[in-house]
Amino acid sequence: MHDDASPFFIAPHRFDAPDDTGPVLDRRHELVPEPGERVLGRYRLPAAGYLLGPTEAWRRWTLPGTVAVTVTDRRLAYVGTASQLSVVGVGAGEPRHRRGVRVPGLVSGQVRWQWPSRLEVVPPGPGRPGQVLVVCDALRTIHQPALALAAPEGVVDLARQIRRAVAAFRLAHPELVDLSPPERDVLALRANAGPLTVEGRVTLPGSLPVEFRSRDDYYRREGSEGVWPGTAAGAASGHR
Repeated sequence: MHDDASPFFIAPHRFDAPDDTGPVLDRRHELVPEPGERVLGRYRLPAAGYLLGPTEAWRRWTLPGTVAVTVTDRRLAYVGTASQLSVVGVGAGEPRHRRGVRVPGLVSGQVRWQWPSRLEVVPPGPGRPGQVLVVCDALRTIHQPALALAAPEGVVDLARQIRRAVAAFRLAHPELVDLSPPERDVLALRANAGPLTVEGRVTLPGSLPVEFRSRDDYYRREGSEGVWPGTAAGAASGHR
């Protein structure tokens, strides 16, 4: 079955097949791997979508409860069952997000490994778990969409697994990404089981820029809610 209620608000710009259908799910609402695709790990984690700027971060949506997260050698996919997408910061008179804002049953989305430009590991703090932010670059804007996965335990292990999967994918698919020799060397290091600190930033050379599905994602209206400075905002510019 196909589920097209993806709240992740980016679309591939080039070198990608159309991604409008979202992940393919079986009757148990689990990801159906593509031919030859290898599953690396399955988790149940809270998920949220952010828009990162140089000094601020906006939480654009959040999913109630936890979602099933599947990490493969090609992508990260998530599926939430019997839940609805909760959009953050939509005031009266402001147009809601595109399709999938209020969808009963299932909410799903995916990030393919040609997209992320870096990973951010946000350490746990008082009253909040650690997070892994999968950050992408976007066309025609300095703002960056990011998928945040909260991991009460093992946040570093999750980030390391994603780092290795992204690097290995790009090295194995030169037809999708154009890599210079220095970038290939960096990815070769990323693909190995090297150390990753609890609070770290990992660049991923060879990423493809994405573009937003709607012009509303490029602009924020004055006075809109959900704006907060802090760790995720610092992650956008590489500072904490």
